[in-house]
Amino acid sequence: MTPYSALCRLEEYPGKEGMIHISEVSGKWVRDIRKFIKLNKNYIVRVLNVDEQKGHIALSLKRVAKVDRTRKMQAYSYEQKSEKILMKIARKQKITLEKAYELIGYELQEKFGDMFEAFELASESSDQLIEKGIDKKWAEIIHEVAKEAIQKKKIKIKAELDVKFYTGDGVERIKQFLNNLINKYGVNIKYISAPKYSVEIESDNPKLAQKELVKQLTDAVAKIKDGEAEFKIVGEKE
Repeated sequence: MTPYSALCRLEEYPGKEGMIHISEVSGKWVRDIRKFIKLNKNYIVRVLNVDEQKGHIALSLKRVAKVDRTRKMQAYSYEQKSEKILMKIARKQKITLEKAYELIGYELQEKFGDMFEAFELASESSDQLIEKGIDKKWAEIIHEVAKEAIQKKKIKIKAELDVKFYTGDGVERIKQFLNNLINKYGVNIKYISAPKYSVEIESDNPKLAQKELVKQLTDAVAKIKDGEAEFKIVGEKE
């Protein structure tokens, strides 16, 4: 690497290297490319030109859209995770990684688009692999390894609830209302300040969890008599 260019190894093309010129690093003026590109770090780049005679490949960092960069980095991360899982399968079967690719890896890529999607499905059950035509023996082996390797993060979906009753026993009725939510739906409720309460539900499927929480609170609020309540989703956190 020099202040004006960086030589890069192309991970997707073994044995190939390309060069990023300082003019292709950023839309702003750059004095030293080393402030933008670090050694031993992965970057998403666009191929600008290939000179087959000279073996020169020109690359650009600045011409990659942010959304494409994010998508590609995520795909690369999944590829790395997939290979690690396949390596565990290979060790379990006492075969090489190359052999594991031949016996099942390439088939998973062909039938599911990429191995990680197959491993995610297999972490829950071997059924969907079998339905796609994967041999039952392999499907069960993959399920066993993937279940242990893929641990989905739990996300908390949080709502803010305002509830009040216009009767003499309002406090007791609020307690009963909140206890019904806890007992019926398994949510966690914390007091904020009258009449506000925090309602949380934990799940490894945030979208579904939020949809369920909205439905649960909507149904509960609709049944209130001699009082009123309203809620809003305020976010999610790990």
